[in-house]
Amino acid sequence: MSITTLQIFTSLWILIALIVHVTMFYVTAPFGRHTSEKWGVLIDNKLGWMLMELPSLLIMAYHLVWGSQSFSSYAWVLFGFWILHYFHRSLIYPLRIKATPKKMPLVIAMSAILFNSVNASLNGYYLAELAPLKKYSQAWLSSPHFLLGIILFMVGFAINLRSDAILINLRKPGETGYKIPRGFLFTYVSSPNLFGEIIEWTGFALMAWNLPALSFMVWTFANLVPRAKNHHDWYLQQFSDYPRERKIVFPFLY
Repeated sequence: MSITTLQIFTSLWILIALIVHVTMFYVTAPFGRHTSEKWGVLIDNKLGWMLMELPSLLIMAYHLVWGSQSFSSYAWVLFGFWILHYFHRSLIYPLRIKATPKKMPLVIAMSAILFNSVNASLNGYYLAELAPLKKYSQAWLSSPHFLLGIILFMVGFAINLRSDAILINLRKPGETGYKIPRGFLFTYVSSPNLFGEIIEWTGFALMAWNLPALSFMVWTFANLVPRAKNHHDWYLQQFSDYPRERKIVFPFLY
């Protein structure tokens, strides 16, 4: 694939993200607390999470190991951050979440597999085969956009981990049902875990400074902002005492 072909495909991919963003305000993805049997065959939620996220880990690992120029520059640093996130997301996180009677529609898992495969392929192929070697030189490691990006990535990653831990530990052994999460950034927004992930991939886009990374940032925003609104609306419907001052996903803003 030439750089021009990849840029055209990635631009179309961004356009699809914008369409999906609007659509998701009207169609709630049926997994987690929003799961529905109307979407066909259901699978175990732990298995579903693992299947959804694993392509991003495996595809990027493949490009890192077998890419023609993965180690010819410092592009491997970006691979490292990506793999760090998805090692946790595909192998550690599914084992940490509690088993639940609510299962995941297979069609949702398959859709996520498609998305993650395209997303990882665009980013991995660009970094491993097409990126100019001078783009990720030693000077890049001290550039302002790299330094800001790495700070945002690590802050977002930490927020995501901390927020997930609070959600996972909401229920004591033997308890069922949902509770209102409190503390940390839950004081300000309903979905700090999603807020953290948005910050994380914004940081990655700044570090990478390329079109495929930008497309992932756009897709992250397109997917997670409507998802956060769905969570917020659900909390308001389920709990009469839910804190009305909480924003949806961005503290003090939205």
